[in-house]
Amino acid sequence: MDGTLTESRHDFPAISRALGLPENEPILEALNRLPPEQFAQCHRQLADIEIDIARQATPQPGAPELLSDLLSQNKHIGILTRNTKDIARTTLAACGLADFFCADNIVGRSCCRPKPHPDGIFKLLAAWSAAATDAVMTGDHPFDLLTGRNAHTATVYLAPNDLAANDLAPGYLASDDHFPAQAHADYIVQSLHHLRKLNRPPHN
Repeated sequence: MDGTLTESRHDFPAISRALGLPENEPILEALNRLPPEQFAQCHRQLADIEIDIARQATPQPGAPELLSDLLSQNKHIGILTRNTKDIARTTLAACGLADFFCADNIVGRSCCRPKPHPDGIFKLLAAWSAAATDAVMTGDHPFDLLTGRNAHTATVYLAPNDLAANDLAPGYLASDDHFPAQAHADYIVQSLHHLRKLNRPPHN
Protein backbone atom coordinates (compact mmCIF):
# COMPACT_ATOMS: atom_id res chain seq x y z
CA MET A 1 0.00 0.00 0.00
CA ASP A 2 2.58 2.59 1.11
CA GLY A 3 4.62 3.54 -1.92
CA THR A 4 2.17 1.77 -4.23
CA LEU A 5 -1.29 3.28 -3.75
CA THR A 6 0.14 6.11 -1.65
CA GLU A 7 3.19 8.31 -1.90
CA SER A 8 5.98 6.75 0.13
CA ARG A 9 6.63 8.61 3.41
CA HIS A 10 8.32 5.90 5.46
CA ASP A 11 11.95 6.47 6.39
CA PHE A 12 12.60 2.98 7.70
CA PRO A 13 16.17 3.62 8.96
CA ALA A 14 14.92 6.66 10.90
CA ILE A 15 12.07 4.63 12.39
CA SER A 16 14.50 1.91 13.42
CA ARG A 17 16.75 4.50 15.09
CA ALA A 18 13.78 6.00 16.96
CA LEU A 19 12.92 2.54 18.28
CA GLY A 20 16.52 1.66 19.11
CA LEU A 21 16.54 -1.17 16.57
CA PRO A 22 19.22 -2.14 14.04
CA GLU A 23 18.88 -0.10 10.86
CA ASN A 24 19.88 -2.98 8.61
CA GLU A 25 17.07 -5.32 9.72
CA PRO A 26 13.33 -5.19 8.90
CA ILE A 27 11.46 -3.54 11.76
CA LEU A 28 8.91 -6.26 12.50
CA GLU A 29 11.53 -8.98 12.53
CA ALA A 30 13.76 -6.92 14.85
CA LEU A 31 10.81 -6.24 17.16
CA ASN A 32 9.99 -9.92 17.42
CA ARG A 33 13.44 -10.66 18.83
CA LEU A 34 13.00 -8.28 21.78
CA PRO A 35 12.10 -9.43 25.30
CA PRO A 36 8.35 -9.07 26.03
CA GLU A 37 8.51 -5.85 28.06
CA GLN A 38 10.71 -4.06 25.54
CA PHE A 39 8.61 -5.45 22.68
CA ALA A 40 5.44 -3.94 24.15
CA GLN A 41 7.05 -0.52 24.62
CA CYS A 42 8.56 -0.46 21.11
CA HIS A 43 5.31 -1.68 19.61
CA ARG A 44 3.45 1.26 21.18
CA GLN A 45 6.10 3.66 19.86
CA LEU A 46 5.84 2.12 16.40
CA ALA A 47 2.05 2.49 16.44
CA ASP A 48 2.40 6.20 17.28
CA ILE A 49 4.87 6.70 14.43
CA GLU A 50 2.71 4.76 11.98
CA ILE A 51 -0.51 6.62 12.79
CA ASP A 52 1.26 9.96 12.34
CA ILE A 53 2.51 8.88 8.91
CA ALA A 54 -0.91 7.46 7.99
CA ARG A 55 -2.69 10.74 8.73
CA GLN A 56 -0.35 12.56 6.34
CA ALA A 57 -0.78 10.06 3.50
CA THR A 58 -1.42 11.26 -0.04
CA PRO A 59 -2.53 9.12 -2.98
CA GLN A 60 -0.13 7.97 -5.63
CA PRO A 61 -0.95 9.67 -8.97
CA GLY A 62 -3.32 7.44 -10.89
CA ALA A 63 -4.49 5.44 -7.85
CA PRO A 64 -8.20 6.41 -7.95
CA GLU A 65 -8.36 5.86 -11.70
CA LEU A 66 -6.68 2.45 -11.51
CA LEU A 67 -8.92 1.26 -8.69
CA SER A 68 -12.01 2.49 -10.53
CA ASP A 69 -10.89 0.61 -13.65
CA LEU A 70 -10.40 -2.62 -11.72
CA LEU A 71 -13.77 -2.44 -10.00
CA SER A 72 -15.53 -1.60 -13.27
CA GLN A 73 -14.00 -4.80 -14.67
CA ASN A 74 -15.46 -6.75 -11.72
CA LYS A 75 -12.00 -7.59 -10.42
CA HIS A 76 -11.28 -8.24 -6.76
CA ILE A 77 -8.83 -5.81 -5.17
CA GLY A 78 -7.23 -6.12 -1.77
CA ILE A 79 -4.47 -4.69 0.37
CA LEU A 80 -1.79 -6.74 2.08
CA THR A 81 0.31 -4.62 4.41
CA ARG A 82 2.93 -5.01 7.11
CA ASN A 83 1.05 -2.26 8.98
CA THR A 84 -2.00 -3.00 11.11
CA LYS A 85 -5.43 -3.06 9.54
CA ASP A 86 -6.42 0.10 11.46
CA ILE A 87 -3.36 1.96 10.20
CA ALA A 88 -4.18 0.86 6.65
CA ARG A 89 -7.73 2.16 6.95
CA THR A 90 -6.49 5.48 8.35
CA THR A 91 -4.08 5.75 5.43
CA LEU A 92 -6.80 5.03 2.87
CA ALA A 93 -9.14 7.55 4.49
CA ALA A 94 -6.47 10.27 4.40
CA CYS A 95 -5.94 9.55 0.70
CA GLY A 96 -9.61 9.46 -0.23
CA LEU A 97 -9.30 5.80 -1.24
CA ALA A 98 -11.25 4.16 1.59
CA ASP A 99 -14.42 3.60 -0.44
CA PHE A 100 -12.58 1.29 -2.84
CA PHE A 101 -11.91 -1.36 -0.17
CA CYS A 102 -14.23 -3.25 2.15
CA ALA A 103 -12.76 -4.15 5.53
CA ASP A 104 -12.46 -7.85 4.68
CA ASN A 105 -10.17 -7.03 1.75
CA ILE A 106 -7.58 -5.30 3.94
CA VAL A 107 -5.13 -7.74 5.52
CA GLY A 108 -2.65 -6.44 8.09
CA ARG A 109 0.09 -7.93 10.22
CA SER A 110 -2.33 -8.97 12.98
CA CYS A 111 -4.40 -11.03 10.50
CA CYS A 112 -1.61 -13.25 9.20
CA ARG A 113 2.13 -13.69 9.10
CA PRO A 114 3.61 -10.55 7.53
CA LYS A 115 5.10 -10.25 4.07
CA PRO A 116 7.10 -11.87 2.54
CA HIS A 117 5.14 -14.86 3.89
CA PRO A 118 2.28 -15.61 1.46
CA ASP A 119 -0.37 -16.14 4.18
CA GLY A 120 -2.07 -12.82 3.42
CA ILE A 121 -2.41 -13.53 -0.28
CA PHE A 122 -3.79 -17.00 0.45
CA LYS A 123 -6.32 -15.43 2.84
CA LEU A 124 -7.57 -13.03 0.17
CA LEU A 125 -7.65 -15.67 -2.55
CA ALA A 126 -9.66 -18.01 -0.33
CA ALA A 127 -12.20 -15.26 0.39
CA TRP A 128 -12.54 -14.60 -3.33
CA SER A 129 -12.53 -18.29 -4.36
CA ALA A 130 -9.73 -17.31 -6.73
CA ALA A 131 -6.61 -19.10 -7.92
CA ALA A 132 -3.09 -17.73 -7.49
CA THR A 133 -2.58 -18.07 -11.24
CA ASP A 134 -5.35 -15.49 -11.76
CA ALA A 135 -3.89 -12.98 -9.29
CA VAL A 136 -1.31 -10.20 -9.51
CA MET A 137 0.75 -8.82 -6.61
CA THR A 138 1.88 -5.23 -7.17
CA GLY A 139 4.33 -3.32 -5.01
CA ASP A 140 7.37 -1.07 -4.74
CA HIS A 141 9.35 -3.17 -2.25
CA PRO A 142 11.14 -6.52 -2.64
CA PHE A 143 8.93 -7.92 0.16
CA ASP A 144 5.87 -7.32 -2.05
CA LEU A 145 7.38 -9.19 -4.95
CA LEU A 146 8.74 -12.01 -2.80
CA THR A 147 5.27 -12.44 -1.32
CA GLY A 148 3.80 -12.78 -4.79
CA ARG A 149 6.50 -15.24 -5.78
CA ASN A 150 5.92 -17.28 -2.62
CA ALA A 151 2.18 -17.40 -3.39
CA HIS A 152 2.80 -18.20 -7.09
CA THR A 153 1.01 -15.10 -8.38
CA ALA A 154 2.22 -12.80 -11.14
CA THR A 155 4.18 -9.80 -9.85
CA VAL A 156 4.41 -6.17 -10.93
CA TYR A 157 7.15 -3.87 -9.64
CA LEU A 158 6.26 -0.19 -9.33
CA ALA A 159 9.75 1.24 -9.76
CA PRO A 160 10.70 4.05 -7.38
CA ASN A 161 11.16 7.40 -9.10
CA ASP A 162 14.90 7.45 -8.62
CA LEU A 163 15.23 4.07 -10.33
CA ALA A 164 12.74 4.38 -13.17
CA ALA A 165 14.16 5.01 -16.62
CA ASN A 166 12.26 7.75 -18.45
CA ASP A 167 12.25 5.81 -21.70
CA LEU A 168 11.00 2.58 -20.12
CA ALA A 169 7.96 1.33 -22.00
CA PRO A 170 4.78 0.77 -19.97
CA GLY A 171 4.53 -2.87 -18.97
CA TYR A 172 8.23 -3.45 -19.51
CA LEU A 173 8.95 -7.16 -19.14
CA ALA A 174 11.56 -7.86 -16.49
CA SER A 175 14.97 -9.00 -17.72
CA ASP A 176 18.67 -8.56 -16.96
CA ASP A 177 19.63 -6.26 -14.07
CA HIS A 178 17.77 -2.99 -14.54
CA PHE A 179 16.27 -2.84 -11.05
CA PRO A 180 17.10 -4.25 -7.60
CA ALA A 181 13.78 -6.12 -7.32
CA GLN A 182 14.31 -7.36 -10.85
CA ALA A 183 14.64 -11.06 -10.10
CA HIS A 184 11.17 -11.22 -8.53
CA ALA A 185 9.18 -9.08 -10.98
CA ASP A 186 7.29 -10.30 -14.03
CA TYR A 187 6.60 -6.74 -15.14
CA ILE A 188 7.98 -3.32 -14.24
CA VAL A 189 5.99 -0.10 -14.48
CA GLN A 190 7.00 3.47 -13.75
CA SER A 191 3.64 4.63 -12.44
CA LEU A 192 0.07 3.58 -11.78
CA HIS A 193 -0.85 5.32 -15.04
CA HIS A 194 1.40 2.83 -16.80
CA LEU A 195 -0.19 -0.01 -14.87
CA ARG A 196 -3.60 1.18 -16.10
CA LYS A 197 -2.36 0.81 -19.66
CA LEU A 198 -1.09 -2.68 -18.91
CA ASN A 199 -4.46 -3.60 -17.38
CA ARG A 200 -6.60 -2.43 -20.30
CA PRO A 201 -8.18 -5.33 -22.20
CA PRO A 202 -7.18 -5.62 -25.86
CA HIS A 203 -9.58 -4.20 -28.42
CA ASN A 204 -11.42 -6.72 -30.54
